Amino acid sequence: MSAVLDHHGHADHAHDHPHGLRRWLFATNHKDIGTLYLWFSFAMLIVGGLNALLLRAELFQPGLQIVRPEVFNQLTTMHGLIMVFGAIMPAFVGFANWQIPLMVGAPDMAFARMNNFSFWLLIPSALLLVGSYFAPGGAAAGGWTMYAPLSLQMGPGFDMVIFAVHLLGASSIMGSINIITTILNMRAPGMTLMKMPMFVWTWLITAYLLIAVMPVLAGAITMTLTDRHFGTSFFNAAGGGDPVMFQHIFWFFGHPEVYIMILPAFGIISEIIPTFARKRLFGYPSMVYATSSIAILSFIVWAHHMFTTGMPSTGQLFFMYATMLIAVPTGVKVFNWVATMWRGSMTFETPMLFAIGFIFVFTMGGLTGIILSVAPLDIQLHDTYYVVAHFHYVLVAGSLFALFAGTYFWLPKWTGHMYDEGLGKFHFWASLITFNLTFFPMHFLGLAGMPRRYADYAMQFADFNAFVTVSAFGFGLSQLIFLWAVIKCIRGGKPATAQVWEGAHGLEWTVPSPAPFHTFETPPTVK
Repeated sequence: MSAVLDHHGHADHAHDHPHGLRRWLFATNHKDIGTLYLWFSFAMLIVGGLNALLLRAELFQPGLQIVRPEVFNQLTTMHGLIMVFGAIMPAFVGFANWQIPLMVGAPDMAFARMNNFSFWLLIPSALLLVGSYFAPGGAAAGGWTMYAPLSLQMGPGFDMVIFAVHLLGASSIMGSINIITTILNMRAPGMTLMKMPMFVWTWLITAYLLIAVMPVLAGAITMTLTDRHFGTSFFNAAGGGDPVMFQHIFWFFGHPEVYIMILPAFGIISEIIPTFARKRLFGYPSMVYATSSIAILSFIVWAHHMFTTGMPSTGQLFFMYATMLIAVPTGVKVFNWVATMWRGSMTFETPMLFAIGFIFVFTMGGLTGIILSVAPLDIQLHDTYYVVAHFHYVLVAGSLFALFAGTYFWLPKWTGHMYDEGLGKFHFWASLITFNLTFFPMHFLGLAGMPRRYADYAMQFADFNAFVTVSAFGFGLSQLIFLWAVIKCIRGGKPATAQVWEGAHGLEWTVPSPAPFHTFETPPTVK
C-alpha cells in the first residue's frame, strides 16, 4: 500500500486509504466504485428475481393461487423495471468502471467525484422502486413500459417510479459523460482508437447511445407526470392527446436501450474468446464497424414494437425491413467470434463456457427477433409468451450470461485469488440447462396464443406452465452457486498468477495493484 510522504520524507499514514465505511461512502477510486456498482446490481438481481419467482409461483397452475391479479401486474412491472434499470445496466457500468481505466492506461476515470455521485443516485432510486409496493394502491401496474392511458390512472406508487427512473437516467448520463471523457482524453500514448480493446469500443458507443436516449425517456415520463397532476393532455385522448404518442416516444428510447444492454456484453465476449482460443480477435475493424452500425440502426427501428397500433402498412414495411437490417451487423459479430475460435487452441474454463453459451443462446434469441420483425407474424405473436421468450433469450442469456462470463474472467484480476473452477462450471451448466428449460417452452405457449401479463390462463396451457415454473425456480437457485463462488474467491483461494489465463492478452494479466488514494485537493506524493 502506498503511503504519503510528509515534508521530512517520512511516511505519513494519516493520509493513507480511508477505511471502513468512509472508504465506500466517499469512494473516488474507479475500482471501489466499480465494486459498489457490481454488488448493487447483484442485490437488485436478487430482488427482481424474487419478483419473477412469485409470478411463476402464481402461474404454476390455472386459477388464482397466491396473488390478486392487480398484485400480479405490479410484480410484472417491477420485475421489468428492476432488472433493466437496477440489475443489468448498473452491472455493465461496474465493469466499465473497473476495466476501462486499466484497459486504456488511464490512472482513473476522468471525473472521480461525479463517478461517486452517479453511483449513490442509484440507492434512493432503488428504495423508491421497491418502496412503491408500499404506497397507497401499490406499485405501478402498467408494465415496465409504463404505457398511457393506464399510467395516468394509477396511484402514487407510479409517481415514485417516475422519480426513480429520473434518478436512474441522471446516473446513466453522468456515467456516460465520464466514460466518454476517459476514453477520448485519457488513453495511454500510442493507443489509437483502432487499437483499443473491444470492450472499450463497445462502451464508448453505448455511452453515446445513453446520452442520446435517456433524455427522451425523461421527456416521456415528465409528460406522463404533468398529465397525472397538472391537467395537461399529452397522452389523454379525452383532452385531445394521443396515447400512441407515448409509445412512439417511449420506444424511441426503448429500442436503443435494448442495445445499451447488449453492446457491452458483446465487448466482454470479444475479450474472452480470443483469450481462450489463444488467437487474436478475427476481423477487429469489422467488429468496430458492426457495433457502430447496430447503434445507428437502433434509432430507426423503434416502431416494430407497435405493429398492432394501427400503423399504415407503409410504416410497417419500413420498420420491418429496418429491423431485419440489424441482423446483418449482428451476424458479422457472431461470425467473427466463431472464426476466432476456429482452429484455435481452445480450453474451456468457466469464462469461455459462458461465452460459448452466450453465442449459442443469444443467436437463438436473435433468430426469434427476426421472426418477430415480420409484421404479419408479429401481429399474431404480439404480447404473447413468444415475445417473453424472445427477449429473455437476448437479455438473460445475452446480457446476464456475458456478465457472468466477465465476472469469472476478471475476478482473479480484481481479487488476486482464483475462483473455484468446479463451482464455476457447476454454475454454468445449472444456469444453461435451467434457463433453456424455463424459456424455451414459452415459445410454444406463445405460438399457441397464451397472452403475457395475465395472472390466469386456459387449462390447455397448464402442463407447459407447471414445467416452466419448476425450471424457473431451478434457474433462480442456480444463481446462489454464483454468489457462493464469488464470496469464496474474495475471501481467498489459490493466489492468481501474473498471467492468469495463458492467453493472447498477456499484458492484461497482472495481479491487482493497490488502489490509488484520491482526495483531488492536494496531489499525494507516492513513495
